[in-house]
Amino acid sequence: MDLKGKVAVVTGAGQGIGREVSLLLANHGANVVVGDLNIEAANMVANEVTEIGTEGFGYKVDVSDKDNAQSFIDSAIDTFGRIDILVNNAGITRDSMLHKMSEEQFDQVINVHMKGTFLCMQAAAKHMRQNETGKIVNISSIAGKVGNIGQVNYSGAKAGIVGMTKAAAKELAKFQVNVNAIQPGFIDTDMTRAVPEKIRQKKIEEIPMLKIGSPSDIAKAVVFLSSDYSDYITGNVIEVTGGRYM
Repeated sequence: MDLKGKVAVVTGAGQGIGREVSLLLANHGANVVVGDLNIEAANMVANEVTEIGTEGFGYKVDVSDKDNAQSFIDSAIDTFGRIDILVNNAGITRDSMLHKMSEEQFDQVINVHMKGTFLCMQAAAKHMRQNETGKIVNISSIAGKVGNIGQVNYSGAKAGIVGMTKAAAKELAKFQVNVNAIQPGFIDTDMTRAVPEKIRQKKIEEIPMLKIGSPSDIAKAVVFLSSDYSDYITGNVIEVTGGRYM
């Protein structure tokens, strides 16, 4: 899958899945704009991208802020002259049981996941429509399909991303812009490492492949959906779960 000369924009790219996505896109030839609220982390990943042999550019972005999201996309266009790939990966958790969850906890998660995905898609879509080409990959979660205890906000936001993906795919199809989503399952990240070991092992036992996923498993799916190999795929949700919940 050759992405040489393509320009990819990745949010939440300073660590975990976002970092792995950025590096794998670079390994396939893409230049990468690394967006993250933590600019130090973003710059570190951008440097790793450059070491691979393509161009990396770090940018501090709060995707939940309309002006910030717009300037993020505009900066990518100013730097590279185009955007070919947008990966909406930025996310946070503010877990709490339903009867205890504060409005602030709910709003924070919805604003980063759903509103942030909307704002970045909106800004990038204007450019992609004009060029009549583009790939948008939204990172949802299997929680958006089955729900998670203590994550009404997160599960709701991730389900909302699926709906937005399908709606945007229908709007942008005639402009040859593909919009798809990925629903990761139990992936080895900082968030899942914080899960108590007993619960962690139980979750792994529920996976037919009997192993936890890695950020690279998600990155591989992103690269596929960002490449020419997915030109006739849009409005789809790919579950990367090791078979869990199939």
